[in-house]
Formats: sequence, C-alpha cells, structure tokens
Amino acid sequence: MRFDILTLFPGMFAGPLDESIIKRAQDSGAIEIALHQLRDWATDKHRTVDDYPFGGGAGMLMKPEPLFAAVEAIQPLATPPAKVVLLSPQGRTLDRALVGELAAEPRLLLICARYEGVDERVREHLVDLEVSVGDFVLSGGELPAMLLLDAVARFIPGVLGSEASLEEESFEGGLLEYPQYTRPPQFRGWTVPDVLLSGNHAVIAGWRRQRRLLRTREVRPDLIESSDITPKERTWLDVQPTDIQSTEANEDDST
Repeated sequence: MRFDILTLFPGMFAGPLDESIIKRAQDSGAIEIALHQLRDWATDKHRTVDDYPFGGGAGMLMKPEPLFAAVEAIQPLATPPAKVVLLSPQGRTLDRALVGELAAEPRLLLICARYEGVDERVREHLVDLEVSVGDFVLSGGELPAMLLLDAVARFIPGVLGSEASLEEESFEGGLLEYPQYTRPPQFRGWTVPDVLLSGNHAVIAGWRRQRRLLRTREVRPDLIESSDITPKERTWLDVQPTDIQSTEANEDDST
C-alpha cells in the first residue's frame, strides 16, 4: 500500500516513520510512504500557501491553487489514483470500521491542513473523504495523519509479525481488549489470576472473553449495543457487579 502525504512540515514525520513497525514495513516493501512539501506548488517568490478569508474572520485559510496543483501532480506518480483524504476536525471520526475501509484502498493521499483549514472548494472538488481523530482541534493535520497511517498500516499483510495480533485487539468485535499479564506471577503482592496459569486454553479463552465484556461495559459502555456479544453473554453481563474487581474475585463464573 502506498501513502502520499502532503504537508507544510515534512520534518515532523521523520521520527515516527523511521522507527519500529512502520520502518520495518517500509523496509520490507509492505507499505510505501512519500512525503510532499506543499510549498513546492506555490507560484510566488514567497511560496505562499495561505490567504485571508473573504468576509473577514480570524486566521488564514489554505489557498486552493497549491493544493489542487499538488494533488494533480502527485496522483500520476503511482497507480492506481489515490483516495484523497483531508485530515480535519469536521471529518468522519477515525474508528475501527473506517480504518478497515481505508486499509482496503491500494493508495491514500493524505492532506495535512493547517491554519484555519482549507478553501471550501478543496472540500467540494478535490477531497474524497474528510477524517477526524476526535472532537478537538490540533495545530495541523500532521499528527492525525500519523495516527491514521499507523492504524491503517497494521491491517496491511506483512506489516505485523503475526496476523493473529489483530484478532483480539481493542475494538475487534466492538469490544475492548482483555487484561494481560507477564512474569513474574507475583509482583509487590499483586498476583496474576490463577486461570491464566492453569494451562487450560479453553478456560483461558472463556475468561478473556468475559473480561472483554466487563472492561467494555465499565470503560466504553457505548460500544456494548453495537458489539458482537451473544444473547447468552448479554444475560451473563446483566447480572455481573458493575465493579470489575468484585467480578474478578470469582474466577468460577462462566458464560
């Protein structure tokens, strides 16, 4: 999969793209990332990419000419044409479903907005999709672009060491991930649940499923209604204490 990123600050991507999973994914050829400086498509000597909004108001807007010129120049650099995504607080919220949709695209062109946003003609005639990473405002689209790239890249074959890593992550099936522990089995008086030391994989799987249900209800109850829980699991969940610690004290519960 190829990511083209159009930004005024390509240097911001140097660290995140040169480390860890994303770096290995590029080295293996699983993903390709190309950074593009928007000012390269400005036409005046000052390389201007912003201007005052008509009608007045605070701040500056990104001009349409450099953005259109840049996208029209970047699209032919690879095939097929990219889906053009504008990172914007007004966009569709980046969630598990949207990440899956974007991961199915062979190519994405991410526009990192700055200032007070972009000329409306960019939204109407250049962009295929606006994406927001939350109900808050950042200084620009660079950090959201990094979040989107990292989330999407994990779904590209060959990026993760084990494809099974995706199967029980948070938000798979609409639920949060279960609690996890590693050695030592006792630390400062806190112990690992006995069930995880039992070696009984069926029992462990059941325990983990229960904890996903309980954790989601406690932390993100809004996810429960749209999750993939069964009627039997819903009945079980309805009779569990709202305090997870109370439920975890009884390791004999079963779905």
